[in-house]
Amino acid sequence: MIHTSEILETLRMIDHQKLDVRTITMGISLLSCVTDDEHVLAVRVYDMIARRAERLVEVGRAIESEFGIPIVNKRISVTPAALITGAIRNPVIVARALDRAADTTGVDFIGGYSALVQKDMTQADERLIRSIPEALATTRFLCSSINVGSTRSGINMNAVRLMGEVILQTAERTAEQSGLGCAKLVVFCNAVEDNPFMAGAFHGPGEGDCAVSVGVSGPGVVKAALEHVKDKPFDEVAETVKRTAFHITRVGQLVALEASRRLDAPFGIVDLSLAPTPAVGDSVAAILEEMGLETCGTHGTTAALALLNDAVKKGGVMASSHVGGLSGAFIPLSEDIGMIRAAEKGTLCLDKLEAMTCVCSVGLDMIAIPGDTPAETIAAIIADEAAIGMVNNKTTAVRVIPAPGTKVGDSVEFGGLLGRAPVIPVHKESAEAFIRRGGRIPAPLHSLKN
Repeated sequence: MIHTSEILETLRMIDHQKLDVRTITMGISLLSCVTDDEHVLAVRVYDMIARRAERLVEVGRAIESEFGIPIVNKRISVTPAALITGAIRNPVIVARALDRAADTTGVDFIGGYSALVQKDMTQADERLIRSIPEALATTRFLCSSINVGSTRSGINMNAVRLMGEVILQTAERTAEQSGLGCAKLVVFCNAVEDNPFMAGAFHGPGEGDCAVSVGVSGPGVVKAALEHVKDKPFDEVAETVKRTAFHITRVGQLVALEASRRLDAPFGIVDLSLAPTPAVGDSVAAILEEMGLETCGTHGTTAALALLNDAVKKGGVMASSHVGGLSGAFIPLSEDIGMIRAAEKGTLCLDKLEAMTCVCSVGLDMIAIPGDTPAETIAAIIADEAAIGMVNNKTTAVRVIPAPGTKVGDSVEFGGLLGRAPVIPVHKESAEAFIRRGGRIPAPLHSLKN
């Protein structure tokens, strides 16, 4: 039972500390749409989404108005598209149907132009992956994700190599928008099936026909809470973060249950992820600096982030019966004003960000790199990040943007939640021979848990 008093307790967080529900995401299964007629498939996909999500935006706005809780985005995730396009030759037809459905329902994004290729690729998987540059260049709302590795399966290096090429092609196809297509494309290891956050959301094969999940965010709330324990031991810091995360998650639980009831769809999960925005006062980097770091990225940053991520998860688990998704702390470079400043100072570099991803929720996120970065280097970055996820049995991801025509020191403007990305350097030494090997990096020994 959630009481009104708990909501009243969070009003100051909403009014002064930028607490928000970042997204209500409706997951929709498209498995019943399967047919070998591509035009019929497109119609079925559009109709299914338009019918299921017809009231999603309306309900989100009503809850926002009635409870006074900002709901920033309304989104849809669907069955990984490669699972329903196996019998057709051109999956872009489905991409455009998804985009039309998103437009009709009024949502901000639709995710699920995805393939799960952690062990190998079917012909349908490969067709969909190769179609991503065209799909993202010719749609407005579509997001895409590919899972190239897992702790149980290892890393599919053929898929990693292909994704290096696809990311570069996507940047080129959206060059007039500074490679914006890459901001809607993420490569995972250990992808989760109930993630409500874009660009990596998809409605996993293990999910039901429909589900409503909520992603809550409140870096500003955590930062404000830590201001009251300045110079206190880390035990007290962790307890403060846990208590704060509990309150934030309760807000998400309320919104999720209410949305589920009004939409007549099962409640999925609450994802408590400290997802920053470019706004001042809404920064994960600021939380780490509040712990005593002069600048995010200096020595001690990984330890501070580890404490934060763990405490957020512990507080969230106590507040909701269904905490899932990626719950923890996000470190998207372009979307966090503190991290942007640290990168511009040179304190935060790609290698340090990679180290931080060992203990954060996801991985290398919204990072702009020079436009002339080779596809093999991008693939090697993906391989490194996938290895961290595989060995540590956690979700990791790469969302890099080789912004066409840019060099180190430039800045790329995306606007809105996507923010501004300083272009940071990558290592110039080649990884081409390494990536060219292909094959599969075997799963680690601790994957054998049967």
